[in-house]
Amino acid sequence: MTAYLTVVEAAEHLNTSVRFVRRLVAERRIAFHKVGAHVRIALVDLDAFVRAGRVEAITAESIRRDLGGVA
Repeated sequence: MTAYLTVVEAAEHLNTSVRFVRRLVAERRIAFHKVGAHVRIALVDLDAFVRAGRVEAITAESIRRDLGGVA
């Protein structure tokens, strides 16, 4: 069964403000469900949003690769 969070719960899960989560919803940057007048965010969608924002650390290999083998 899919777990759904309120905006307040989603903000707590992300350790961010409620305003930030509401902005994500308003800008359609995160998937959400409307249940009547209420907004609910599936936990799997919240986790997918976090994974999509992952940035890998810079390594010497990634620098060489990005420079086309020069270095």
